[in-house]
Amino acid sequence: MAREFGGSFQSEDYTNENLKSTVSRVAQIVASIPDKAQLRAPTSLSSHLFFKQVTIQLLSLAEEGNMELLDEGAFRKSDMNGTLLFVGETFSRICRRGSVDVLLSEIIQRILRHVRSLSSSTMDSLGSDVLESDPGSQFWLNLIQAIKDSYAVERMSEQLLHQLATEQVGDIEAYWILWLLFHRVFKCQISARSMFTDKFLVWKVFPVCCLRWILQFSVIECAPDCNSLAKGHNTRNFLDTLQHLVAVWSKREFVQSAPVEQQIYITAGVGLSLEQMSKEELDETKDVLHSILQGVSCRLESPNHLVRKMASSVALVFSKVIDPKNPLYLDDSLTGETIDWEFGLSTPKKGTLGTSSCLEEGINKSEISTTSVLEDGLNHKAGGKSKSRKLSEPKLVDPDEIIDPVTLNYDSVSDEDDNNDSEDSDVSSDSSLQPYDLSDDDADLKRKFSQLVDVVGALRKSDDADGVEKALEVSEKLVRAAPDELKFVASDLVRTLIQVRCSDLAIEGEEDSAEDKRQRTLVALLVTCPLESLETLNKLLYSPNVDVSQRLLILDVMTEGAEELADTKIIKAKHQTRALISTTSETQAWFLPSDIGPPGAGAWKEISETNSLLNWTNRYERELPPKPGQIRRGKTRQWSLRSANASKSQIEWSHNKFPVYAAAFMLPAMQGFDKRRQGVDLLDRDFIVLGKLIYMLGVCMKCAAMHPEASALAGPLLDMLSSREICFHKEAYVRRSTLFAASCVLLSLHPSYVATSLVEGNTEISNGLEWIRTWALHATESDTDRECYSMAMRCLQLHAEMALQASRALVSAQSTSNAKNVVGIPSNLSKGTIIIPHSNVKY
Repeated sequence: MAREFGGSFQSEDYTNENLKSTVSRVAQIVASIPDKAQLRAPTSLSSHLFFKQVTIQLLSLAEEGNMELLDEGAFRKSDMNGTLLFVGETFSRICRRGSVDVLLSEIIQRILRHVRSLSSSTMDSLGSDVLESDPGSQFWLNLIQAIKDSYAVERMSEQLLHQLATEQVGDIEAYWILWLLFHRVFKCQISARSMFTDKFLVWKVFPVCCLRWILQFSVIECAPDCNSLAKGHNTRNFLDTLQHLVAVWSKREFVQSAPVEQQIYITAGVGLSLEQMSKEELDETKDVLHSILQGVSCRLESPNHLVRKMASSVALVFSKVIDPKNPLYLDDSLTGETIDWEFGLSTPKKGTLGTSSCLEEGINKSEISTTSVLEDGLNHKAGGKSKSRKLSEPKLVDPDEIIDPVTLNYDSVSDEDDNNDSEDSDVSSDSSLQPYDLSDDDADLKRKFSQLVDVVGALRKSDDADGVEKALEVSEKLVRAAPDELKFVASDLVRTLIQVRCSDLAIEGEEDSAEDKRQRTLVALLVTCPLESLETLNKLLYSPNVDVSQRLLILDVMTEGAEELADTKIIKAKHQTRALISTTSETQAWFLPSDIGPPGAGAWKEISETNSLLNWTNRYERELPPKPGQIRRGKTRQWSLRSANASKSQIEWSHNKFPVYAAAFMLPAMQGFDKRRQGVDLLDRDFIVLGKLIYMLGVCMKCAAMHPEASALAGPLLDMLSSREICFHKEAYVRRSTLFAASCVLLSLHPSYVATSLVEGNTEISNGLEWIRTWALHATESDTDRECYSMAMRCLQLHAEMALQASRALVSAQSTSNAKNVVGIPSNLSKGTIIIPHSNVKY
């Protein structure tokens, strides 16, 4: 069929447009044959085998000794030979139908054999003139030109590079294969040049060996020498491409948002290009020096060891460009003359396709500064307490009291000034010419913070260590005072406190004190302004701009904030309601107090007032019997219309403000815990953050115990805990946190709510409780960690107590309904069951 189209090109009956239309229709019919095959059709009509046979037959044209079908004169014109038109159109249809791997496997096999035969037959090194003059190369030189579909060309190019890497082809052979196929389209088509120099260098990710081939073919434009990069004469294209690569590599947004694989790929591209650069060429460029310094500095700040190693490698190569005799080593692992630009990314082995994903070794080397104490920092028992730093006990604050923020921090200073007034006056009376003591004169010049806006500004000045220390010292008191500006600056203050590096700015030996002040301030913000602070903390928890230590700080703050909100005490005047009309006994006067009292109490006697002539109130007293075991007589108790301890009776203690904010604490933190983002991998690398997160959720459930919010949040939390990635995590630390959170759920649910859920047919709670029982039993039988075993036993005990109390509530509800002749428990109760461990009783 291809030969017929080649013959029809010589015929006068076909014009160029008619030939193209006919070739397109025939190629479409051929490519659609596998789709029309019926069920009992032979296997040779399957898409894989059929396209393989079509490809083999069409490629056999390239192996014909004398390419009589190819008229070189036709290629110099705008028209294309009919044979190649049909081959190109058929290949593009095969690529569109997803069989590009079948096509490239046959192409690579033949073109690689052709290149090797030419290199072995040529005495000198293989060159472009040898390939151009060889008749067997004409088919390959014009094959890509015959494919008019740009998508098919791109897919073929990608698959070609991947399969050449899989076959472990040498650099020289790979270069001449790319040259044979893409040399002509690269010279005459802008889309082909953009595909290699833009898409394949910036947007796509290939193995590093493919990157060397792309740079050698499209940027350096010169054949490699002895399996290493060699530089050509087109320096302008080389410098422009290098500037483009370095501009993308140096952007901070690229470091924060790009996947690690793409960062490794572009870093390798920058490094391999810098190895071919000279000092004179660096002077010709404009922004390469600035971009390199910017990219290195922003990568050195990353907590990821692999990202820092990229910066060290580029800095080493760039230092050799500037001064080859004095290389800059920022990493001790960079030894030797050559640099491994794969960074642990192994070359794909033969028989596999695609790039390897062996990046965990480099990523898992991230330095975690504050995680060494976390294994002992949590006590995951049901009645245990957190070993985090204890906050100061909340003080009783009158909401109506007017407080000057300045006096919160400097009361002691004013007191000292008052005490020293007399001494100063005595000294000044002795001699007016006595010199002043200026040793502590700088103390008066220190800035006194009275506004939270000034605190935020001081914390953002990382170059002023004294200002940061002073701001941390006064920040908690200012926040506890709850000024009017708090709700407007709470979000900025939370973000600034999380991002400030206290350990770097504090004096040596006082790092823990600065960290403690920062944590206390964050807890105070979370307690005084919960919603605004939680919104910022939840955004920063999964942000790629914070490291592991900052995520752990956020979770510690949320844990301590929840505990403080659950134990809040507020002064509030009681609203005492008095009846307008009092009902008293007919046998007792209305103005006399009630006779209610302990047995043996005496009668009320009126006491006359002697201090005042006008007695506006009547006072009465009576004698009370001694208490059991009390030897001395009881005191006289007085009664009047106004109590002597009126101030105490007007204090109302309001506990547990946390349930109102429980959903804001828990729901945003539970969303997206299993998603792997840039710098965030809770299920694998950052398992300590995952364990701390689960522990925080358990503490929140315990703080909301016996409240309706606990019943509403128990279901989503149990769904999260029951996921296989958590309950069967390979780290015992995560399993302990999960057992602790499950115990907190059992402690927080009210038995009557569990009974009501069973009556109403709500299977979410019953299924969750049944999962806790079965999983705890599995942990006691198979978990190798002893603490997990003991916590699982405790969890089973709590589950049994919950089941017993829920069953009693069901029995009580059923007996009450039977006594009142009410319709009994519905039949859908059987949908949910609660099993008490070590018994055969089901409820």
